[in-house]
Amino acid sequence: MEKPGEYLGLLAVVLFSGAVVVLIVLLNRWLGPKHKTTPVKAEPFECGMTPFQSPAKPFPVKFYLLAMLFILIDVEIVWLFPWAVVLKVLKWPGIAAMFSFLLVLILGFIYAWKKGALEWER
Repeated sequence: MEKPGEYLGLLAVVLFSGAVVVLIVLLNRWLGPKHKTTPVKAEPFECGMTPFQSPAKPFPVKFYLLAMLFILIDVEIVWLFPWAVVLKVLKWPGIAAMFSFLLVLILGFIYAWKKGALEWER
């Protein structure tokens, strides 16, 4: 059983990080430059001229789909590390659960592959 004292280090790091964030924001507000907002300053600025179109073209949908698959695989790999650490404690039920998890992941990957989600151009 865990003791409450085991989490004191984590609590100290969280409190210290929060204090640093608050301190930086307050120092920026107190010591930073003070600018009054005017209608001219609120206008978009691009090379001294008013922009007439959006500077960026939209990405193709394939880019977003591939990026989401990449993030999904990264998240799944993150789940594998804690499982590997406690593998001896989990024994066979834990192994069965992880292999069923991996089976669903692999089936989803095969489905995405068959649907052409990993092909950039056709």
